[in-house]
Amino acid sequence: MRRRDAAAPARLAALVDRVRAAAAQDTDVPEDVARRLAAAPPTDPDLAARAEEGLVAACLAAGLDVGRPSLAAAVRTSLFRLEADNPGRLVEVRVPPFGAVQIGVAGVSSAHTRGTPPNVVETDAATWLALVSGRLAWADARADHRVRASGAHADLGVLLGDL
Repeated sequence: MRRRDAAAPARLAALVDRVRAAAAQDTDVPEDVARRLAAAPPTDPDLAARAEEGLVAACLAAGLDVGRPSLAAAVRTSLFRLEADNPGRLVEVRVPPFGAVQIGVAGVSSAHTRGTPPNVVETDAATWLALVSGRLAWADARADHRVRASGAHADLGVLLGDL
């Protein structure tokens, strides 16, 4: 079990300030980003981490810079949620340099215990956040070679739709 990210509320507040400052320079702020900036930032660490993940994904989709700490935290939050929702060790999901988790696949025995699992998924942070936010479909990411996936169970399309 992962411990709570106590720094998430402060990091979210700093990100909101950063994005608001950037948005003040640009009058064409996407609706998704504007809506997230208008919302009151949560103070609960878990809710703040999820809010930060959503804001980071929206900003990346809009071409706005979010900074490495927020990008790393958003990737880790989504990876930890994927891991919690899909316990097991059948597929390793890597988003270098920010994190990697091993997950299970429903209905498939997960007997792998040492070394690199036979099913590996790897992608960059921006692609990962686009996938988990629903802005990018798994099939499109694979077709564009934005995701490297090997193994019979490395298709995460169904799992990512539930995040």
